[in-house]
Amino acid sequence: MPCPACQEKVNYVDYKQTDVLRKFVSGQFKITSSSRTELCNKHQRAVAHAVKLARYMALLPYTRAQTRKK
Repeated sequence: MPCPACQEKVNYVDYKQTDVLRKFVSGQFKITSSSRTELCNKHQRAVAHAVKLARYMALLPYTRAQTRKK
């Protein structure tokens, strides 16, 4: 099955587009595997790097516990 990002000719995954990155993390904010997202190796690495960068910049939480209100 072809990679959806390759079909759309995505060259760069932007870490500031959190709505797009949310599609590639699970409910517990873990990065989902390439078998689940159906991305090729190149785009899976780009998405993982963008998610990690967005976490570092505090645009995405690291864990689900960081999103709950106490």
